[in-house]
Amino acid sequence: MSSADIPFRKEMAYEYGTAQGVASGVRRIVAENPSAFTHVGTNTYIVGEGEVAVIDPGPMIEQHVENIKDALAGETVTHIVVTHTHMDHSPASNWLKQLVDAPIVGTYPSPLNGGQTVEAHQEDFAPDEEIANGDIIAGPGWTLEAVHTPGHMSNHHCFALKENNLLFSGDHVMGWNTTIVSPPDGNMREYLDSLRVCLARDEDLYLPGHGPEITNTKPFVQAYLNHRLMREAQIAKFLDEGADTIPELVRRIYTHLPEKMHGAAARSVQAHMEHMVGTNRAICDGPVTASSVFVPGPASA
Repeated sequence: MSSADIPFRKEMAYEYGTAQGVASGVRRIVAENPSAFTHVGTNTYIVGEGEVAVIDPGPMIEQHVENIKDALAGETVTHIVVTHTHMDHSPASNWLKQLVDAPIVGTYPSPLNGGQTVEAHQEDFAPDEEIANGDIIAGPGWTLEAVHTPGHMSNHHCFALKENNLLFSGDHVMGWNTTIVSPPDGNMREYLDSLRVCLARDEDLYLPGHGPEITNTKPFVQAYLNHRLMREAQIAKFLDEGADTIPELVRRIYTHLPEKMHGAAARSVQAHMEHMVGTNRAICDGPVTASSVFVPGPASA
């Protein structure tokens, strides 16, 4: 299965600066930070009425924070909830906290070995309340359950809105594109396991961190998972044919991808190679790096 077989939907009704209802008791404001990685921008969600939670205040764009503040006129923010600490999701939480005096709820990323750093991560993120899988955040008429879904980032959580049977899926599952899994903090084994966590759940609507809502949730997540498994089968085939480096694998796999996107593709392939080395389907000397040389492993036979 290629990514073309995933039922993506790129069309999305939105207007920058406007809070639009997307589900019962849920409003969405889109930040004006469009890019090849963010679709038209980061989705910020307001959950509830009167006493509300704000999910993913977004990047450091002052106008976006002002738009959130305007949408909250006459309401009280009880929680500022962060799915993960990439720079397009969490930094505005500090600004918003100063405006509304509400606690920031989230999780620090996992410590990395060898002095590695997390790419595009908010280094000064400091939640007032740390969460773990299964924790509950609640207000009048709404209940959010934290669902730990590492892979895209170690501290990534989705949040299930119990009253609506929907999932705020952050960057774990998005309707417009596949999710980037970029080492060192991105981890393919964890990502695949987290997709299986979602498959075992029953939410019938996903509201992602970028792009439009997802309604065919189980088939969509299954297609996401199948795509990743297909990619690893494809890599195994190319390893057997003699492709032995990440740049060579990128050239063989992403034949129609613009060269300017090869860097991101290489990070994804590196994540797959870490998983394949960890499951004995590939071998290299030492830890997997961007310059590693690979041969097929015993489990690939």
